[in-house]
Amino acid sequence: MKTVRLTIGGLLLISGIILTLLPGSILLVLGGLMLLSYDWPRARGWLKFSQKSMTTSARKLDRMMLMRRLRK
Repeated sequence: MKTVRLTIGGLLLISGIILTLLPGSILLVLGGLMLLSYDWPRARGWLKFSQKSMTTSARKLDRMMLMRRLRK
């Protein structure tokens, strides 16, 4: 089971990195990191980092769109 999880996680991570120019590909990276984080603590750290940066960027985008709407 561990080898299947590592193989699928690695494939998702690599395909997500390759497809970063297409919309929705970050979900592949997050899925791959999630599967790899069960066995590798370093992948868990990268998963936490990516989740934190996505939360921060979403808050900044929401704030920017709200300010744009209030200016009109």
